[in-house]
Amino acid sequence: MSRRRHNRSAEKTLGTSPGTLTYVGVEIEHATKIKRIDYNATDYHIDAPTKLIACQLPVPETPYVHWIDVDGIHEPQVVAALGKQFHLHPLLLEDVLNTEQKPKIDLYDDTVVFVTLKMLHHSRERQEIEIEHVSLVLGKNYLISFQEERSKDIFDPVIERIKLSSGKTRRNGADYLLYALMDVIVDHYFLITERIGEKMDELEDEIVQERATQQTLGILYKLKRELAFIRRTVHPLRDVIATLLREESELIQHNTLPYLHDLADHVNQIIETLESYRELTSGLMDVYYSIVSNRMNSVMKTLTIFSAIFMPLTFIVGVYGMNFENMPELKTRNGYFVVWGVMVVVTIGMITYFRRRRWM
Repeated sequence: MSRRRHNRSAEKTLGTSPGTLTYVGVEIEHATKIKRIDYNATDYHIDAPTKLIACQLPVPETPYVHWIDVDGIHEPQVVAALGKQFHLHPLLLEDVLNTEQKPKIDLYDDTVVFVTLKMLHHSRERQEIEIEHVSLVLGKNYLISFQEERSKDIFDPVIERIKLSSGKTRRNGADYLLYALMDVIVDHYFLITERIGEKMDELEDEIVQERATQQTLGILYKLKRELAFIRRTVHPLRDVIATLLREESELIQHNTLPYLHDLADHVNQIIETLESYRELTSGLMDVYYSIVSNRMNSVMKTLTIFSAIFMPLTFIVGVYGMNFENMPELKTRNGYFVVWGVMVVVTIGMITYFRRRRWM
């Protein structure tokens, strides 16, 4: 089951003016961690500055791409300081701090591209899907990534590619870095859908082989809720990528567009998979109910046959159980055995009739 945050911190934003920086999310005690990665095709530097002044706006003519990776958005003063140094709009910073914000894209006067989206993790301990709020700010020759504080940086694969100078990350600009980070998140969507598909295969085998129980139905309901939850998370990403492709922003280079088209294809593939899984879930639930209904019909059919067989027997027993004195059969020497014979014949006759009609 997907893990949803139910917190009262959202009430802090009620009545505040737009652009007021208030963190909306789970309370975290750890301090925000910041990494600065500067790289180009031939060199790279990775630093974890202790002072925010080291993360100031880079000079436009610098030969490096500057990536500020912020791990932890629970300290509004840190986000505000970065926003001041990079001249970011207050509404953009407000969306960074709001973990309940839905995925979207905003363009600020062709100087900043802001993308917010959701990272999905599968928790093996809780056997549920956890969601992480991620925001990406693309500027001239720089990118700032904001993510919720966790023990592991979700963008470690991209950092490793920069260290190893593998792939195209080092040879391209900040817009390609934006694509690379979004691609990491979309790849995790594939992992989530694969796990759901494996679980659905197991449930399908249980249902088809008639080993399903009431617990199976409960798992199906949870999967259906998870699929709806993931769809609400992934579906807006299609519009985000479409906007990046449609808008002619100076921050998005022409050679990055094919990669964004490929990312859009991946998102469409995930959405189609989620839709097929949702239909399959509904179909499995229908099959489960049909099997349960058939079982109930079989039980009712058996009980009805037994009732039909015993009805004439009950009638015979009832007749000869009446307390009348003038019943000739009661004084017959072999009356008891005759009644038993009649009852046996009636029983065999009804069973034979039911079998000929294929009711048994």
